[in-house]
Amino acid sequence: MNERCPACNLRFEREPGYFVGSLYISYALAVGTLMTGLWIGSLLAPEMDLGWIVLICVALFVPCVPMVTRYARVIWMFFDRWAWPTKPEELE
Repeated sequence: MNERCPACNLRFEREPGYFVGSLYISYALAVGTLMTGLWIGSLLAPEMDLGWIVLICVALFVPCVPMVTRYARVIWMFFDRWAWPTKPEELE
């Protein structure tokens, strides 16, 4: 990941461990996605064992993990910049 934005020179990581907050967002996105998949799977195949549906949902979700991680970081940066705006001296 770049240290600064190439367009506006904004520093992405304000402090060490900055993206720990994005783990909570990533967890929420993963749980929401998996629960939705579980619900849809149980509607489409009500006779199938719930354990198999969970396994299928997890197998389909694993390739999406890098995308979810990146979006969680972006959402975290937007929330952080909204909650605690950047001071002008931090841009340099």
